Amino acid sequence: MESILETADWWVLAAYLLALIGVAIWVVLQKNKNTEDYFLAGRNVGWFVIGASIFASNIGSEHVVGLAGTGAESGMPMAHYELHAWIVLLLGWLFLPFYFRSKAFTMPEFLEKRFDSRSRWFLSVFSLVGYVITKVSVTIYAGGIVVSELLGIPFWYGAIGIVVFTGAYTIIGGMKAVIYTETLQTVILIAGSLIITYLGLQKVGGWEELRLIAGSEHFNLWRPISDPDFPWTGMLIGGTIVGIWYWCTDQYIVQRTLAANNIKIGRRGAIFGAYLKLLPIFIFLIPGIIAFALAKQGVLTYEKSDEVFPVLVKTLLPVGLKGLVAGGLMAALMSSLASVFNSCSTIFTIDIYKKLKPLTAENKLLRIGKVATSIVVVLGIIWIPIMEKIGGGVLYQYLQSVQSYIAPPITAVFLLGIIWKRVNSKAAIITLFSGLVVAALRILAEIYQADLSGAFLEFATINFAHMAIFMFVFSVIVCIGVSLATNPPNYGLIKGLTFGTLSAEDRQLNRESISTIDIVLSLLLIAVVVFILSYFTG
Repeated sequence: MESILETADWWVLAAYLLALIGVAIWVVLQKNKNTEDYFLAGRNVGWFVIGASIFASNIGSEHVVGLAGTGAESGMPMAHYELHAWIVLLLGWLFLPFYFRSKAFTMPEFLEKRFDSRSRWFLSVFSLVGYVITKVSVTIYAGGIVVSELLGIPFWYGAIGIVVFTGAYTIIGGMKAVIYTETLQTVILIAGSLIITYLGLQKVGGWEELRLIAGSEHFNLWRPISDPDFPWTGMLIGGTIVGIWYWCTDQYIVQRTLAANNIKIGRRGAIFGAYLKLLPIFIFLIPGIIAFALAKQGVLTYEKSDEVFPVLVKTLLPVGLKGLVAGGLMAALMSSLASVFNSCSTIFTIDIYKKLKPLTAENKLLRIGKVATSIVVVLGIIWIPIMEKIGGGVLYQYLQSVQSYIAPPITAVFLLGIIWKRVNSKAAIITLFSGLVVAALRILAEIYQADLSGAFLEFATINFAHMAIFMFVFSVIVCIGVSLATNPPNYGLIKGLTFGTLSAEDRQLNRESISTIDIVLSLLLIAVVVFILSYFTG
């Protein structure tokens, strides 16, 4: 296997890795005194670092490779997911004040404070299992492919090397190491990818030429309801339900904003993260469409969609810049891995170990957190052979659909729990479990659909994004129905955790945390999202 990098590229890549090690060492020298330091970076992180970390956590190597491949194959429909930037605003404006008031470390802990320990246990175990078999394993698998192609080394060397390197600084430095290295990685990733977009557009002959060669279908965000892959109803409504789960309730993302020392900084970090979230359309999706156009012009060739981004790197970039982009791709991989390692460690230590042994000393909890991260690293490596058998492209689509099944009940419980004080603990746990049962039935129905007929076959084959809508409606009905059929919660115990129990002081603090610039920037972002939705209509 031959590397696409030349001598100058290797020097650039080495400089990037040294800078990363430098940041990690700087963080490690600052020492983590307690669990708040280790898991939430001492709750003293600035808005720029929070926003960059949110973006870097979201963009994994499978995201880069998958999004560019989808751009080449299908065009713009997947941009609906990147336009979830407005949902990141929802995190800052709607959810974050309640999370801060609860003083929770984790999302399961917030559920316990709002409902009871059953909901906390459900989300803790559910999140841990989900992270290990999806986020960790997929990121390692896709990263192994990217690193082996870029550096010309065997898949296993690439996968294990990157896992061990990332695991080391995450274990030693905790959240601080994760969040500050992600800031550097964000800058590298954006710079490298923007260069590819710019050079690609030049090669094609400009924006209008690209639209002409690629055709109107590739530039159309809005596919008919009957479209088997990207119906606009599913993308817009079903995608929003999944988006609220991912951006507003998942430990993986929310943990970044909880590292701020007040609501204002956390919200501003979310607003900055929302602006960065728009970038993948221009730095991954559109380069995919550029690759499609260049292939039609005979400038480059690729056999399958997963090769699109590496082929663009090889074809478009001069020596030196290839090393920068290789660093960017490795940054995408390492930032996602570091985030999920840290989130797993936080949930295990705070929501499981500390829950079972509440009197454990802080220094022992720090050791447990490091051991938990190490175990997740090992489990991720063990999972690689299974990932090799499943394969990349199919798995990427499969994960998209699985997220559409697990998100609706969690979205319903968090959203209704914050909006409506009448939702009680019975309603929360019944909604979560009934949603899990429906999700399991749907996955089984998909696997055995060849043996099904009639309504069962319809249940198995309905588009995954439409399924998310039906499951959300079902979860909301269950949650409201059970709440009204059972006793209301003790409102004194959930003071400040839902709109109906906010005190005058809570409302005053909320108002004080709001600034004009944040409102203006949020409205501007929504205007940009609306413009993109109306511009890409084929």
